[in-house]
Amino acid sequence: MDESAAPYWNSYKAGVALGLVLLATFVVMGRGLGASGALTRIASYGVDRVDAVVHGGTMAEPRTLAKRNGYMSQFFKGTDPFDEFLVYMLVGVLVGGFLGGLKSRRFAPKVMRGPRTTDRRRLAFALIGGILSAFGARLARGCTSGLALTGGATLAVGSWVFMFALFAGGYSLAYFMRKEWT
Repeated sequence: MDESAAPYWNSYKAGVALGLVLLATFVVMGRGLGASGALTRIASYGVDRVDAVVHGGTMAEPRTLAKRNGYMSQFFKGTDPFDEFLVYMLVGVLVGGFLGGLKSRRFAPKVMRGPRTTDRRRLAFALIGGILSAFGARLARGCTSGLALTGGATLAVGSWVFMFALFAGGYSLAYFMRKEWT
């Protein structure tokens, strides 16, 4: 990272900006934000394409695993799975994050870890945490952006329960993981 990197945004101003983006999404698209829905659509589409190729190409398309699976089939209701604003929102977040990192001179691939652990161990914990988070997001039918931001903004009780459970779990686990960072 460059020593002349731009300062981080003020967290209060960034929070207000995120709230305005969420409001604009409700007004323009009629619903809120969520990243896991986009990833699930992309994964379902990938399973569909691979299965069709492996089992006979276009003739096998109506009978693919993704279209027969009760969970994945919901993403093939007569439309292209990529015909969904969440997929393009996710692409925009990735591209915008990359460009923002370059512009602020903060883009530098590195592994952030505590002094008493190794890069390999840190990456292993990150992979395990990512897999558990992805599984939990789909089990809960939404990720933190969908459940906490969108659900919280609509005052959905389940979203508030989720957020309290998320923070309680995070603080509880932090005690056991502290040696990785100190």
